[in-house]
Amino acid sequence: MHRSYQPLKPVTNRYLQQRWDLNQYEHHRRKVSSTLPVVDNKGMRTPAPIQLKLKKLPDDRRLIIDRDNWLLASKLANIVCSEGLVDHRNQYSPRSLNGHQRREELLLLGRQNLAIYRRITCRQSEYRRQLLWDDWERTQRRRDDISQHPRGLAGTQRKVKFAATPTEKPGTQRNSSKCPQR
Repeated sequence: MHRSYQPLKPVTNRYLQQRWDLNQYEHHRRKVSSTLPVVDNKGMRTPAPIQLKLKKLPDDRRLIIDRDNWLLASKLANIVCSEGLVDHRNQYSPRSLNGHQRREELLLLGRQNLAIYRRITCRQSEYRRQLLWDDWERTQRRRDDISQHPRGLAGTQRKVKFAATPTEKPGTQRNSSKCPQR
């Protein structure tokens, strides 16, 4: 059912009212499905001798008829037991009316792609890696010559710990106006 249930009358609890309404509806559906017809509309039963009408047939012909009757009876039983389901699924593969043309276009595209691939793989590269590498080294040398501080020394510096002055005792902190105490 939809999320926002709208009861017919104003209620205080929509959830409970929805459950009650569903229970009433299910009870009604059970009663409807279990009802029996009041009027007998079956008609008269045909007498057994008229219903059978046994004729003398050859055995193989009678076996064929019995088999066909049994197949039809089983199909009718399946229809009755299927609860009204319809077999509407067609078992055929979809075919296109222009499938031949599409196949030809696909082959043409494949041939064109193969020709493009061959042209690309046969072509020599226009980039010369050695020239690019030499240019990059020249650029790095110019950058190092122009810069005020050399580039490779940042990782080689050591951090120096400051030693205590001779007037201070070791382990005491120095008071200065610039550094607040922690």
